[in-house]
Amino acid sequence: MKSRTRKIKPTPSAYNYQLLIKHILRTPLIYSPDQEIVYRDVHRYTYKDFAKRVARLANALAGLGVKPGQTVAVMDWDSHRYLECFFAIPMMGAVLHTINIRLTTEQLIYTINHAEDDVILVNREFLPMLEAVKDRFETVKKIVLIADEPGTPETGLALDAEYETLLADSADEYDFPDFDEDSVATTFYTTGTTGLPKGVFFTHRQLVLHTYAILSSYCGFHCQAKLDSADVYMPITPMFHVHAWGVPYLMTMLGAKQVYPGRYEPDKLLELLEKEKVTFSHCVPTILHMLLTSPAAEKTDLSGWKVIIGGAALPRGLAKTAMQRGINVYAGYGMSETCPVLTVANLKPHMLDRDMEKQLDVRCRTGLPVPNSYVEIADPQGNFLPHDGNAAGEVIVRTPWLTQGYVKDPEKSEHLWENGWLHTGDIGFIDTEGYLQITDRLKDVIKTGGEWVSSLELEDIVSRHEAVSEAAVIGIPDEKWGETPMALIVLKEEYKGKVTADEIRDHYAQFVGRGVIPKYGIPKRVEFVDEIAKTSVGKLDKKELRKQYGSK
Repeated sequence: MKSRTRKIKPTPSAYNYQLLIKHILRTPLIYSPDQEIVYRDVHRYTYKDFAKRVARLANALAGLGVKPGQTVAVMDWDSHRYLECFFAIPMMGAVLHTINIRLTTEQLIYTINHAEDDVILVNREFLPMLEAVKDRFETVKKIVLIADEPGTPETGLALDAEYETLLADSADEYDFPDFDEDSVATTFYTTGTTGLPKGVFFTHRQLVLHTYAILSSYCGFHCQAKLDSADVYMPITPMFHVHAWGVPYLMTMLGAKQVYPGRYEPDKLLELLEKEKVTFSHCVPTILHMLLTSPAAEKTDLSGWKVIIGGAALPRGLAKTAMQRGINVYAGYGMSETCPVLTVANLKPHMLDRDMEKQLDVRCRTGLPVPNSYVEIADPQGNFLPHDGNAAGEVIVRTPWLTQGYVKDPEKSEHLWENGWLHTGDIGFIDTEGYLQITDRLKDVIKTGGEWVSSLELEDIVSRHEAVSEAAVIGIPDEKWGETPMALIVLKEEYKGKVTADEIRDHYAQFVGRGVIPKYGIPKRVEFVDEIAKTSVGKLDKKELRKQYGSK
């Protein structure tokens, strides 16, 4: 029997409402026009002022020759100016390119040329980075200086304007046009794999739908950490990294107070947290670890602070330490290609009365799918696996906000979207309650003794040892087993020189005895180090660690 759907021809005069970023900004101007947006201790203003500056920025860029479809890149610390760029650039029909300020020189010039940047807005601190590649620009026409302090810095770059001067000389009204919601709004580059960075792109429609998805997931469910417009938000995820996980769009729509910290300095972050009464943030585990181990944290009241951890697994030991300090911590999951949020570890109502240890079981899970997010696990043939907490496979996903491919790379795009599902490259399982648990990256799983052992699980186990401050586990070559786990451990200050490798292996042996990991999961090598290599967005750099230790 043929399936039929009914279509109704729209009235010719009906308004064809497009899902555009400009509509996000309308709500706070009605609900909370006088609420504050704060940048460090440098600047504070209201949403009314913010909207006028967004219009000024659009006028200024238009005056520089920026037209719809052209690309404007930004290199800045997390700031009110960056938030203005999140809105003004895509709202005028241009494309916002958020440049990763931690790229190598070769990666930087590759992304600038590959994205076909027309204008670059650059913080004076990053001028040397651009100077190093200026002779290799292929499309850049204008460079605009961003600075907190007045004065023109010494530079070999030809600066065309200064941000604040441009805005001061521009009108505070701009008629942001209607256009196709499937127009590209943002682009950026992911460096999480080998080879050159891969460009992803997102449309206005995708960003608006993602905003509503996290609105319903973060704000709508009865769980341990519901957000609303009374929260005070401070991102501790770089704004160049997947739009700071899309949360600035959400908090702007809510009209919440927002605090932008600039450069991430532990003392300044903790000072702002206390002074501005911050109640909600998000970050990778290494940033939370950095804050909790800062001497300033001992004098800071962290109770009631809601923190979503993403970008890497939330180690149970870190989560427990955070909860003991009064932090309402829980995990989320996504990736550059997914805009990024796919899941969040909300506790269900019947779990709220559980004790800390049982709550940690759920808070450290990768999480429940956010609305309109289909998350499945599949075997190598693409068959769905049961949600029984045991069957493990690759995590594949569908949502309306996933990147539709990599910029100018049809081959990798087809591989990403094999069989109509986006392939994450993560392996995991889904339990009977619907919670996803990532057990490893396909490329990071350790194949030893004829079994696959999760490096994430081994890191989680060792994080529970009272002496361990931070840890990474990698697979290194082994003649007998093919691979064997190696643990790199940063000890807490008071335990340095007092803990041996055998004690760490004995800790692992307890979990072998409980059947949690096989005997091959006990690291053959344990090395105590002062620090562990991180990627440009603060994740453990497993590729670099394998390079450093794999041949030793």
